[in-house]
Amino acid sequence: MATTHDFIEYVEEQVSLGDRFAKKKMFGEYAIYVDGKVVAFACDNSLYIKPSAAAATLSPKLPERPPYPGAKDYPVADELLDDSDVIRQLVLDTAVLMPAPKPKKPAPRKSSK
Repeated sequence: MATTHDFIEYVEEQVSLGDRFAKKKMFGEYAIYVDGKVVAFACDNSLYIKPSAAAATLSPKLPERPPYPGAKDYPVADELLDDSDVIRQLVLDTAVLMPAPKPKKPAPRKSSK
């Protein structure tokens, strides 16, 4: 089941980071970005936080499962979505620990013959 637009809007509302928050639809699911860094995935209307020390410290008892077939287990933060302060802090702390995005390679130039 693909993630609904209503769910992703709810996540965005609860995290409430304005322009720092971004989402990108991929295969019916979403990647969640904070400050240009992937911090979570929304899959099947659940929020999967990237595994990190932030999740282990702030919410060590979150259930874990893979967001899609073949993936490793991720903490599932659904139970935190009703607490804006906690979910915001979790995604902000996760963003701090994630690597900066790699610069995009320029598109190859088309030869004009």
